[in-house]
Amino acid sequence: MLTPFHLAYHVTDLDAARTFYGKTLGCTEGRSTETWVDFDFFGHQISLHLGTPFETTNTGKVGDHMVPMPHLGLVLELGKWRALADRLEVAGTQWVLPPSVRFEGEPGEQWTMFFRDPSGNPIEVKGFKDMSGVFAG
Repeated sequence: MLTPFHLAYHVTDLDAARTFYGKTLGCTEGRSTETWVDFDFFGHQISLHLGTPFETTNTGKVGDHMVPMPHLGLVLELGKWRALADRLEVAGTQWVLPPSVRFEGEPGEQWTMFFRDPSGNPIEVKGFKDMSGVFAG
């Protein structure tokens, strides 16, 4: 079992964050004050604080795509990944990179999708048929 990580970053609107992380992504809300809120982000703790989100640039070259850097990422088993992709599609998510497969047939084959939260923070979610491929070389 992996050890959960904690990540704190800025959002511009806590109500919009609650709707997106809580309702759209399905994360359970934890503690909060007037200036921040915690979520169980698929077994990890994120703390969203009011402030100016970090600057990102499309400088991460992955395959044929340039992706936002830095970004928050998550790895899910493929069935859970597909369920989340469907939920995001129904919610009308604007994709940075729509759900797709990359490195097909190679070690580390993965499904991926990139999107942004309401404050513009980029998030990547990867899906693996076989979780042992997460660290495949």
